[in-house]
Amino acid sequence: MNHLDILIPFGLPQAELARDLTRQCKAPALATLLAHSKNSHPLQHLDPFSRALPHEHWISRQFGLTSADGKDERSDSPPASAAILRAHGQHALEGHWFVLQPAHIHVARDHLVLTDIGQLELDEAHSRRLFQSAFPLFEEIGRTLIYVDAATWMMRADDWAGLRTSSPQAASGRNIDIWMPEGPGELAWRKLQNEVQMQWFSESLNEEREMRGKKAVNSLWIWGGADVTAASAKSLTSPYQTAFNLNGWPQALAVKGSQPSDVTADAILTATAERGLLMLDDLLEAGLANEWGVWLQRMEALDAAWFAPLQQALREKRLESLSLILTGQDKLLHLTATASSLRKFWGFWIKPSLSKLAS
Repeated sequence: MNHLDILIPFGLPQAELARDLTRQCKAPALATLLAHSKNSHPLQHLDPFSRALPHEHWISRQFGLTSADGKDERSDSPPASAAILRAHGQHALEGHWFVLQPAHIHVARDHLVLTDIGQLELDEAHSRRLFQSAFPLFEEIGRTLIYVDAATWMMRADDWAGLRTSSPQAASGRNIDIWMPEGPGELAWRKLQNEVQMQWFSESLNEEREMRGKKAVNSLWIWGGADVTAASAKSLTSPYQTAFNLNGWPQALAVKGSQPSDVTADAILTATAERGLLMLDDLLEAGLANEWGVWLQRMEALDAAWFAPLQQALREKRLESLSLILTGQDKLLHLTATASSLRKFWGFWIKPSLSKLAS
């Protein structure tokens, strides 16, 4: 492996907490890498009301789903549906498709809030029961609905091609009014969503889930609209020969030779590739939930499992260079460290520091 890009969603904590967290965090290997790294690009301050999180936009650009300049990307979620369908063997489909994900929406004091979809723990059997329950509602209005996996269904809606949607991670923990779809089909979608919610309200499955301490699945979230016909005419572009640990919808973008999520640092270092991508999303759930004590624990675990062996590999020149792409709720920092940057400079050692996380 010559160069490794490491994407770390929520590697940048909230600004008001960042200094305290970096003082408490015991991550010496990451501190060394940060201290010896240089900015590949200036710190990006992104729109806090963008319809996807910074790491989602970054992935979308890297794999050619959206334009490299990022213009107008804030107005819509990444167009992931075509890639997801293709990854699941649906090559012959045509038209404009959206991703639908079973979700839990709860009532706050004066608004509705979308819960992190990753916390639903919806298994295959329960998801299929809900799918069969909702299917007639789609069939009645002529919408094709496809089951992909427990967390992912797909719907065709050619006449909604201009509908602007938000990724579930961008909307997670927030007032959903701000993140609801806008454009062609928005009223029709809200009507269909309400009908699904009423259908599921009486489902015994949700009573069973709540008795086991799980959240009820009481809604659907729509996002990721893309023209499958147009997407099938071009191949996904990628600067990577291999990728590791891609989770969630980015799995659909996995390049040939990508590795499963249980890969180790040693396995990455032995990979024969010019450039690879490693996604470390261990901080994502804690960041979305504002659980910064958990964030600290997981950052320290990442340091031991990943940053320490990769820093050592850089020192030993088993890895020529690596980049840290650290994101937060509305920021992105791209840093690069090389084997030579870890050497002693001008008779003194650069002091390890996590201060760049508080940029």
